[in-house]
Amino acid sequence: MTDCFADEDGLTRPVGESEADAFVRGICFKTGPPRLLGVELEWLVHDLYDPTRPVAPARLAAAADRMRELPLRSVLTVEPGGQLEFSSQPAESLTACVEDVSADLSLARTELLSLGLVLDGYGKEPWFQPSRVLTDARYNAMEIYYDRINGAGRTVMCRTASVQVCVDAGLEEPGPLGHRHRWRLAHLLGAVLSAAFANSPLHMGVPTGWRSTRQACYARMDPGRTLAPADDHDLRAAWAAYVLDAPVMFVRSEEEPWPVQQGLSLRRWAQTGRPRPLTTGDVAYHMTTLFPPIRPRGHLELRMIDAQPGEDGWLVPLAVTAALFDDPAAAEAAYRAVKPLGDTAGGQPPPRSPLWRRAARHGLADPELHAAALACFAAAREALPRMGVPRRVLDAVDDFTGRYVERGRCPADDLLDHTTGKEGRP
Repeated sequence: MTDCFADEDGLTRPVGESEADAFVRGICFKTGPPRLLGVELEWLVHDLYDPTRPVAPARLAAAADRMRELPLRSVLTVEPGGQLEFSSQPAESLTACVEDVSADLSLARTELLSLGLVLDGYGKEPWFQPSRVLTDARYNAMEIYYDRINGAGRTVMCRTASVQVCVDAGLEEPGPLGHRHRWRLAHLLGAVLSAAFANSPLHMGVPTGWRSTRQACYARMDPGRTLAPADDHDLRAAWAAYVLDAPVMFVRSEEEPWPVQQGLSLRRWAQTGRPRPLTTGDVAYHMTTLFPPIRPRGHLELRMIDAQPGEDGWLVPLAVTAALFDDPAAAEAAYRAVKPLGDTAGGQPPPRSPLWRRAARHGLADPELHAAALACFAAAREALPRMGVPRRVLDAVDDFTGRYVERGRCPADDLLDHTTGKEGRP
């Protein structure tokens, strides 16, 4: 869904700490009646005949060029490892969102087949280690920054894919459709969604011990930019503090390479004006380097769902999440189902909290998460006909519920059923 600060990157007006704080507060939660919906679909690109064989960078580049020539409604992005991302336009209904993205994917798949390539839905590349194919200044600097910590950042950049559902922030006032309620719902429901749709259990063909290795990697990355912000009544103040206190990865410049930073927060940059004066564009760009599980970008971007298998697998997390946020009865039922999980969430923020770690490690084999998932999927299924969705969506949700949720399984379990060997590392 369209980024609320996408056009701010070019602003060059110098700002201080208070102005940076006000800027962040002004754009993070755009409140009003929930009306719009979006989805961002990341896909791995595999060889049609041998998905376990790495795709050469030249083939990935050719595929990206062909995708850019298509008349897509979605915004196409090439990720550092050659993954393709389709970001929908904001849609006024679930049906409209599904129709637009389905049409784009149909065009893309047809074009890729002519190159002997396919889009595959896994949360993390299961078979090989893709190389980084983008060598621009941003990703060169990000790799240097991440490598100072551990290998998790490089894995997330080049080897992962997701279904990111975008919902409106909600109303300013209290209630099940209020933005504070939806924010808290997202951080509890997010663990259930992570568990139900976990689909990244392998590294180099070997089980890692996690149903969602992708989420395990996020939990290992730089905590200043991947953990959830403080749970505060004033969400705007809490998010602004999070943004200003987050470490700066690099300082953009006209010359390359961009200087990679160490120990510099955005707040400190604003206070000192060094290494150069901070601008509004720098603040906006800094926010694109923050990856908590739920990111407020005017709307709420839910980032914890692994990419899903099959051509229609992405429909299920989109439909279930939309129903549980935007149908008032389903939203209330979902909150009742996930509220008890707050008692076991633990002291650390997601995704490092015990609750989120259990979701990533065990999926729906965890009894509490399984019980919550059963209630949430039932509430969503009851709401979807009220939302006027097509039969195709209902069938996909029914199939997923019967195949996985009712049985305490997730898509990762299918991969594990066909894999033997000792556990590896994420």
